[in-house]
Amino acid sequence: MRPSIRQATARDTDSVVAILREAARWVEASGRVMWRDSELVPARLAADVEAGLIYLAECGGEAAGTVKFQLDDPLFWPDVPAGESAFVHRLAVRRRWAGTGVSHALLDWAVARADSLGKRWLRLDCEASRPRLRAFYENFGFKHHSDREVAPYFVSRYEMEITQATRSQTVFK
Repeated sequence: MRPSIRQATARDTDSVVAILREAARWVEASGRVMWRDSELVPARLAADVEAGLIYLAECGGEAAGTVKFQLDDPLFWPDVPAGESAFVHRLAVRRRWAGTGVSHALLDWAVARADSLGKRWLRLDCEASRPRLRAFYENFGFKHHSDREVAPYFVSRYEMEITQATRSQTVFK
């Protein structure tokens, strides 16, 4: 089942929090920290929802995954020209939907959304010490840009240039 993707609303905030906390607990079980607790408080996430930055992937009416999509990122990407990129953060999928293509669908959607906004690049970062996650992004088509310390994180930054070839691979047009 291909998920539908839509902008989260205020009534979705609890679902967004639950998805992100579930993902964080899953990563923490392997001995790593994905996000600090202060990043996952409902009030903070509600502000992102209210700002229109959070999107949900739904499968059969159930919130299966989430992503934050923004048009600037001065914290993790202060060195790129303004206005030419879109940025993805907090991509997470409920464990029940892991391996079903929800992450891929969210990234497809992000590529299509960035393209529709006239952006040349889609950029993201992830914890540098997570080789399986890095491989996932690379297999999707992102290229490693650089590594950067953004306290308390050491991240690998990835980018995808949006080209005609990228556009033709995107499911959501």
